[in-house]
Amino acid sequence: MSEPTGKQAVHTSGAPRPAGAYSQGVVAGGLLFTAGFGPQDPVTGAVPEGVAAQTAQVLRNVDAVLAARGLTLRDVVKVTAHLQHLERDFAAYDAAYRAFFEKPCPVRTTVGSDLMDILVEIDVVALLPGPDPAG
Repeated sequence: MSEPTGKQAVHTSGAPRPAGAYSQGVVAGGLLFTAGFGPQDPVTGAVPEGVAAQTAQVLRNVDAVLAARGLTLRDVVKVTAHLQHLERDFAAYDAAYRAFFEKPCPVRTTVGSDLMDILVEIDVVALLPGPDPAG
């Protein structure tokens, strides 16, 4: 099946392969949307212990998809994060997260979710280079 006009999949070996029928990322409308990534190492499949280490690995996975299109975490405008234990792990997650983003930080939504054997999952939306439609 071919990709619809204006929509392009993004693939990289630097992030975990999809476990189902989805792309690692999709470019559309001047934006790059990533899948929700967990903390699996893309080479070994290993998952680090603790929410801080898992958050760091998730953001490295997301960064690899962005890099496949020449972007960095500085291009991210929206983050959605899911925590298995929202109240327990928020502070450690937030501290690890802060190490990856500079001001102005992207907008962010963080929610508690029932995750499959991981503590954190994150997806992002990044702005592709080009004219700023907001002026």
